[in-house]
Amino acid sequence: MKTRSVIFRKLANLLLTLLALASISIALGGMGWILYTVICNGGTVINLEFLTSPSKPYGEPGAGVANALIGTLMMTMGATILAVPPALAGGIYLSEFGKESRFAAMLRFCADVMMGVPSILVGLFVYALIVIPTGNFSGMAGTIALAIIMFPVIMRTTEDMLLMVPNTLRESALALGMSRMRTTLHIVMRSARNGLATGTLLALARVSGETAPLLFTALFADTWPDSFFSKPTASAPVLITEYTTNSPFESMHSMGWGAALLITAFILIVNIVTRFVFHENKH
Repeated sequence: MKTRSVIFRKLANLLLTLLALASISIALGGMGWILYTVICNGGTVINLEFLTSPSKPYGEPGAGVANALIGTLMMTMGATILAVPPALAGGIYLSEFGKESRFAAMLRFCADVMMGVPSILVGLFVYALIVIPTGNFSGMAGTIALAIIMFPVIMRTTEDMLLMVPNTLRESALALGMSRMRTTLHIVMRSARNGLATGTLLALARVSGETAPLLFTALFADTWPDSFFSKPTASAPVLITEYTTNSPFESMHSMGWGAALLITAFILIVNIVTRFVFHENKH
């Protein structure tokens, strides 16, 4: 019986190892195939003019994606500014102060529901809340939609990361006379900073490729985003959608692939640099 038990455990271990390797191979293979496709289709159009010129109607020479890239950067950074502080505050409350209270349970439930809501519904909500009353599509409306999408992801990630910090650190700080708030801000959050940065980047990566909410809020424009608060604002996700799916012209398809390559490269670079910086600081 003992021999059979050992053989069974070894077979189970081998089977799970093979399944894990297969899962990793599928994930890496899919990511590699996506990168290969984007690079092959978009790499041919990347040049200085493409990066520095705004988008233009089909047929006009010198078209680029600079206005869409700037619009995307403005909206994602604005959404980060709007979403991160309250989301961090909410995560701190859930993990350090509220925990088992009814309000905390309700807040968790609402955040989980928001994380499962399709982004197009968020776009419709902001459309009804801001676009219709003001009578204008705008980059600011798109920023608010993206901030709503980011908020529950960052809040729940913050709670999870703070709960992973050992209680001994809290007890040691409190024993030395630090207040509970100061302990949370200077000890607990400092210990969880890598996880907090990862959660923020996860939310940022999600909204940087969102298209549906921007179609109802920021729309699109072949101009520089000089009227961010009152006029339609270009963005890379909408440009990619319009150029690759709604245009019959091959040249515009290539521009859409080029914009997709730039967005992909941006997300990869941000993740790699951030992980490297925090790894260095940890040591």
